[in-house]
Amino acid sequence: MRIDPVVSRRTLLGGAAAAALAGAVGGCGGGDDDAVTFFFQARPEEARSRLLLIDEFRKRRPDIKIRTIMSGPDPLQQMLTYCAGGKCPDVLMSWELLYAELAERGVLVDLREFLDRDPRYAAELAADGYAPLRETFRWRGGQYALPEQWSGVFLYYNRKLFEQAGIQPPARWSDAWSFAEFLTAAQTLTHRDADGHTGQWGFVDAWVPYFSAACFGMNNGAQWFTPPVRPERTNIGDPRFAEGLQFYADLAVRHRVAPSVGDRQSVSAQDLFRSGRAAMLMGGHWLYSEFTGRDDLDFDVTVLPVGPHGGPGAITDVGSTGLAIAAASPRREQAWEFVKFATGPEGQALIAASGLFVPVLESAMHATGFAAAHRGIRNLEVFTDGPANSRQMAVTPQWGKVESLLERGCNRVLRGAATADSLSGQTADDIDAVLRAAI
Repeated sequence: MRIDPVVSRRTLLGGAAAAALAGAVGGCGGGDDDAVTFFFQARPEEARSRLLLIDEFRKRRPDIKIRTIMSGPDPLQQMLTYCAGGKCPDVLMSWELLYAELAERGVLVDLREFLDRDPRYAAELAADGYAPLRETFRWRGGQYALPEQWSGVFLYYNRKLFEQAGIQPPARWSDAWSFAEFLTAAQTLTHRDADGHTGQWGFVDAWVPYFSAACFGMNNGAQWFTPPVRPERTNIGDPRFAEGLQFYADLAVRHRVAPSVGDRQSVSAQDLFRSGRAAMLMGGHWLYSEFTGRDDLDFDVTVLPVGPHGGPGAITDVGSTGLAIAAASPRREQAWEFVKFATGPEGQALIAASGLFVPVLESAMHATGFAAAHRGIRNLEVFTDGPANSRQMAVTPQWGKVESLLERGCNRVLRGAATADSLSGQTADDIDAVLRAAI
């Protein structure tokens, strides 16, 4: 799941009503009452890529019309608003952390309805896809979405700054740095003047900080939640997880190789990386188009570091979005034809060649189109092996409540006001109580 870290969840919720209205005006006024409506969220570049996919589908299936509905900043609230009002889009973009609430409320169709009728296609999809991505969209035995892109996080790095420092980063998930090696690299790449002002950061984070911290915890040998789908408990109190989370917090609080929470309010991580004032940036493929094509930025990608209790290789989060079909859709069959195209070999090949997404089928991942779209990347295995090294975060219809508790507890650690060990008390107890109520 991708969330803009500069916009708080509270802000998103506050803007939901306006966003829903904007989406309704922009998306529902086309007049094609027999068209399949497709709800998705995308930046302008991503939207253009999706429209290419839709145009290709129209060529192949001129009998099925597709009408797009663009999401506002809070897609879950917007989808609930639409569906509660009896105007649920036929095809819904689904986020790994958000879809469970829709599935639990009966908003989404169990896609086994279609897969069971087409066992040959289902078998091909299973053989060509990645189990971690597919399983993250399974809820109470049903398959409520099919993955359409992988958006797990990794590290971008400035190739010129690394070469100047004589640092060679790992090229594959199996060759990850240890936490100690990563810290040494970040310290080497952090430059301060005589007054202590930082001119170049070793590491910056462009994602949601407590999500990123959780990835460090997971790379120290502990899952974030057990089990990841319909979790019964959080493992933020596990000493291994806490050690990884604390390591992430200390990059800014103790070692000062990363901007503090306060520093991040004045300048974005992307701007620091783009301008050469940060040597490494943590983020997902969704940032690739922001960095590519710039003559003044020579970058590549590498994997997350592994803690003393993790490994042997590095892992990342699933971070996938999928496509689902509304249970109330009067055009289920046409909607399925579009979902089948977009998540199957033909649509995934188009996604791979676009360069805007990482596909979720091996055949598309290893096609020449994907490599051509990432011509400047030498460590292409960070992308192509990313889905296989992904781990789920949490799938629960109570994610909103869980996230609020996590944000409150983790932010104190990330600001240096508490240690990660403190999360094993009331914060973990409160989260576990919410999770148990949802089982």
